[in-house]
Formats: sequence, C-alpha cells, structure tokens
Amino acid sequence: MNLKQDNILVLDLGSSENTTIARWIRDLGVYSEIHPHDITAQNIEDLKTVKGIILNGGKNNIVDGEAINVLDEIYTLNIPVMSVNHPSAKASKTLEAWPHEEETKALLKDFVFNTCQAEANWNMKNFIEDQIALVRKQVGDKKVLLALSGGVDSSVVAALLIKAIGKQLVCVHVNHGLMRKNESEGVIAMFEKDLEENLIYVDASERFLGKLKGVSEPEEKRKIIGNEFIRVFEEEARKLEGIDFLAQGTIYPDIVESGTKTHKVVKSHHNVGGLPEDLQFELVEPLFQLFKDEVRACGVELGLPHDMVYRQPFPGPGLGVRCLGEIEIDRLEAVRESDAILREEFALAGLDQKVWQYFTVVPNFKSVGVRNNERTYEYPVIIRAVNTVDAMTATVEQIDWPILLKITDRIINEVKNVNRVCYDLSPKPGGTIEWE
Repeated sequence: MNLKQDNILVLDLGSSENTTIARWIRDLGVYSEIHPHDITAQNIEDLKTVKGIILNGGKNNIVDGEAINVLDEIYTLNIPVMSVNHPSAKASKTLEAWPHEEETKALLKDFVFNTCQAEANWNMKNFIEDQIALVRKQVGDKKVLLALSGGVDSSVVAALLIKAIGKQLVCVHVNHGLMRKNESEGVIAMFEKDLEENLIYVDASERFLGKLKGVSEPEEKRKIIGNEFIRVFEEEARKLEGIDFLAQGTIYPDIVESGTKTHKVVKSHHNVGGLPEDLQFELVEPLFQLFKDEVRACGVELGLPHDMVYRQPFPGPGLGVRCLGEIEIDRLEAVRESDAILREEFALAGLDQKVWQYFTVVPNFKSVGVRNNERTYEYPVIIRAVNTVDAMTATVEQIDWPILLKITDRIINEVKNVNRVCYDLSPKPGGTIEWE
C-alpha cells in the first residue's frame, strides 16, 4: 500500500513473467505491485493510487484442476486494464502474448503513461516517506521488536523504523560467534546512538559453539545454528514487556521463493513460510515489496554507510559453513582473519564493486609447509570469488596475479596456523557458491 506513488497492479494469472514485468514498470519510475488473481475491488480501492491493472496470464493458470480468473467486479473500478495471454472481452487492451523485450517495454511505457496517465514518481525518497506514515499508522504508540543481524535487509529496516518510531523500536543483536571480524562491533556502533537502551546485545558465542561441538555434517550445522538463533531470540523477547509487533526484513524475493497461488515453493524462508501459527506478534514488514537492489538504494537514501549497504551476501550460519567439517576454534579464527584480509585487499583494488561474492574457506585437513627454515604442519586457506546474476549459475572472477600474490603473502604471514593459499577455479554448476 503506497500513499504517494502511482501504482500499476500486475495480477498473477499464472505467468512466469510477473516479476520481470513489475521490474520493467518500476524502471520507468512508476511503482508496480504483484497481487493474486482474486484480489477484490475493495482491496484495489484501499490501495488508493492504482492507475492501471495488468492481467498477466500464463501456463500456470490452472489451480486445483480449474482455470483461474479475476473477479468481474474489478472492471467496475474505472481503471484501465491490459490483458496478456488471458482472454478478456472487457479489457481496454488485449495481447495474445508479450512480444520481444524492447517491444514489451515500449508497450508498457505506452500503457503506463498514455493509457493510465501515471506519473513517474516512484523513488526511494517517496517510498521512505510512505513507509514511515504506514508504520506510524500500524504501530501507534506500541513497541516493535527486531532481530538485527547486521545484514542489509535488517539494517535497512532498523534505519527506517528509527525514523518512523524512534525509541519505540527494540533491537536484539545475537552474536553467535560465527560473525566476520568486527561485525558485531560495527552493528552496535551503527545503531547504539539512536537506540541506546533499546539495543540489546547478546554474546551467545560459547552457547552456539558448544551446541556445534562434534558436528561436521553441513546441513546439521545449519539446522543447529538456525534453531539456536530462534531460541536465543525468543528468550530475549520473553524478558521484554509491552512488545506487540515483530519487524522483519522480508523482501519480495523471499515471498516469490516461498511460493504463490500459481507457483510452487522454491525454498521456504523462515520469515515467510516458517513462522509459527501461534505467533504472538503482529508483523511489520516495510520492505516486503522491494527487490534487493531497491533495498540497497533505500539504505543509501536513509544514510547508511556504503560498506553496510553493499556488504557481501552472507549465509545465515555465518562462518560456520566456511570452517569445513567440525567447527574448531583455531580454524574458525583462520577463516575470520583471512576473510578480513581478502575483503580489505579487494576494496583497495576496487574488486569489491566488481565481484558479486568473495570469501575464504578453511578445510579440516593440514599439509606440510616451511616457515623460518622449519617444518610446519598447518591448514590451507581457499579463496572463492564468483560473479552471478541469479545465484543459479556462477563464473569465477579472474583476479590479476599481483593482487593474488599480495593477498597470499598477507594471509601466510598474518594468519596463524596457515601455510598455504589456494584459489578455487570451479564454476557453478560443478561447484556451488558456498563450500557447505
């Protein structure tokens, strides 16, 4: 629901191109949302600023053995309707299918601006102002709880909610001992001035590492880390009083991957399909219609620092899946220190803006080496640097030799228990992006 931006609705009638069409409309500077086919006329009127509707049909139009359709009542709203790959005698414009990309973009531009008379007023400044107003209306004078991981999504939510409700926001940051170097300290420093006593820091490092002792199977490690995080967060929440709302960094891809009425689940996200039915909080999700690049743009507009907004994608289990096999303290520290060196040198070389994801891995085996003319028996560090668009496939970044040599020299000389550095040349498929 937006207050200032004109809105073009894409109604999901089985198309696999809903996201693409919505993105192209947003690229025109006009806001676009995707809604289920059975949205009511009243629901559309409640959105206030809908200027046009696109009925987006496709091969997934059959649900439970029957073809789905929109409600006839939406044609009574005096809003232009374009129907694509979906028979409608009632639409103001009908296409059998979307044409090639450039022609589709031209058709959308004509429909949005000429037929619907929409204004190009979709921008982050207006979006933030809208969300502040919506959050204030939803929350009133109540308190909101947010699990602040330090990731892009939760950090942007925190910054937005601070502007909206200030000290009514309570953030809990759980350090599970698997964070990158100085990461928790950076999160605390970023938000403690605005939140003061409403920023709760929980150092649960020993608790997590104790639960992980003797565990080497990757999926088991992930489950233990994920479940334990929820337990710690719940324990902290129970200590607080007067909390009626739970804020989450849910973004649009989370919703898509968790399934819609016409699309199967890709993977369930804990913040979409994994919440308990007896959840005691009302959800506050101000980013739920943003794509990842838009979340970053929102963070920039809110004044968050560049290194936080454009931080590398980081797995939920943190360094726990980059310390291969059973997590051991010496190898965990080697991962943390080598990762810090890699990030520092990539930033100096400008590669942090070029490479999609880069990190180090320390496996659970040793090799013979030499230091100060003496035999060593220590771990290797493996560097991984890949580029991807959708994370389904990935190519390896070709790093200039002098940069690799500098990184290698620093890791061998500055990181304890390490005597080799390797560079992973495996694309995806073949390898995956992460090692575990």
